[in-house]
Formats: sequence, C-alpha cells, structure tokens
Amino acid sequence: MAEVLAEGYNVFDTGKSPTGTVKYLSAPADVIELIQSGRLGEHILLVQGGTTTFLAPALSMGAIGVITMSGAPESHLGILSREFQTPCIMTAHLTGSDSRYVVGATGPGHFDEIAKALDGRKVRLDCSDHEVGRVLADD
Repeated sequence: MAEVLAEGYNVFDTGKSPTGTVKYLSAPADVIELIQSGRLGEHILLVQGGTTTFLAPALSMGAIGVITMSGAPESHLGILSREFQTPCIMTAHLTGSDSRYVVGATGPGHFDEIAKALDGRKVRLDCSDHEVGRVLADD
C-alpha cells in the first residue's frame, strides 16, 4: 500500500482517484499562470484556505484535485469542488507531523511545513472514505 503523506476532511465520496504533481498556489496570479501553461490537468492543487475562491477558474477548466491546509467542506471551495465533481481534501495535515490547524491559533510555520513537504511531489488522492481524505505518495 502507498504511503499516506497527509489526511484531512473528505469533501465528498467519489470513486475518482486522481494522480498528479502537487502544485502550491499562493495567489490568484499562480492560478492564472498554471491555466495559461496548459498543464492544469497534470496537477493536484494545494492552497492554504477553503475560502480561496480564486480557484474557481481552475475548477471550471478541469482541475483534477484539490488539497487545502485549512477550511471545511461546507466552505465556498468545498461547495465548488462538489459542483465540479473535483476530489477535494480540506484541512490536510501531514501524517508524520504533530502540527494541526487550529482556527485563530495556527502560525505560518504550519502552512510552510505542508507546502514544503507536498509541493512538487507526485501524489494520488483517495476520497473514497466518507469522512477522511488521504494524500498518498505515488512516486
């Protein structure tokens, strides 16, 4: 079985299990650049929060998967991911770390640790469990 790199809230149950290279997107310009590159379908998108509505263009243009480091399935991004049937794992944490997102108490180090560990890594999303989504190593 593949190594579980991270876990979080599964936004919706799906048999889709996309594989791609994680691409950390920290600003709307990053999203536009990725779309314009023509390589959107090669990447699992990693963003800091669940309210990052700047991902809407990527979802509408065929994003294959999303990982957030904060946010809840009831957030705007969670709703959009269900609408576009894009597998999405929210408030992901690294399985090899004790750092967890806590509303109002989480510093930038938490987000930096996740981005550093996942950005550029080839992964597969497993969103088949009703509650827990998993980011699996695929290299």
